[in-house]
Amino acid sequence: MIDCSWLLTVFREPVTRDCIALSLKVAAIAMPLLAVCGVGLGVVLGRGAGRLLSLLDFVVTLPLIFPPIATGFLLLMLLGRRSCIGSWLKNALGVELIFSFWGVVLAAFIAGLPLIVKQVQAAVRNETNRLIETASVLGKSRTTIFFRVVLPSLRTSIAIGLSLAFARSLGEVGVTLMLGGNIAGRTNTISLEVYNAVFTGEYERALALVSLLGAISLLLIVLTRRLGRE
Repeated sequence: MIDCSWLLTVFREPVTRDCIALSLKVAAIAMPLLAVCGVGLGVVLGRGAGRLLSLLDFVVTLPLIFPPIATGFLLLMLLGRRSCIGSWLKNALGVELIFSFWGVVLAAFIAGLPLIVKQVQAAVRNETNRLIETASVLGKSRTTIFFRVVLPSLRTSIAIGLSLAFARSLGEVGVTLMLGGNIAGRTNTISLEVYNAVFTGEYERALALVSLLGAISLLLIVLTRRLGRE
């Protein structure tokens, strides 16, 4: 019988508990934001056309194909203390994104956004547009159409998109490292702690955290397959 007592020992350690708690806290904030923004952008991009929307589609899709460390660097230049946006946020609102918890939330949001937007966008183009047109012909208001037609027709795509976005944001390293740094107890998520554990030679901690990420990924794969069949 395989002895897995070392796993429990690793998960009881404060460093391990802290990075897991931080990742869950980040997800608790990022997921509602992804749901609202992802559905909104997906519907807009799925229904509309034009140069501005094409540009918006490009910007949303960019984190999928652009190296995460490069995406993080661009955001660091855009939102850093010396940038116009970063200095305004600091002076006007007292908000400092770089090397803070909110920088980690932003990294998770940026990493997960394309996955839910693309799911919703494809669903709108394939089926929802026809339902919207039918409801409009029947004289339904835009609010009624959105809540009674659009959202119900997209529920499976939204669930799949959020599952994929959650997995992607949980495994994000490059953007998180640039925006949040790697501050123990403050910005080191599960994925960053894997890097830290390997760097310091704590391979049991790294293996335990990788096993946790693998288990979560497996559950999400099963969930998305089941939702896809439905």
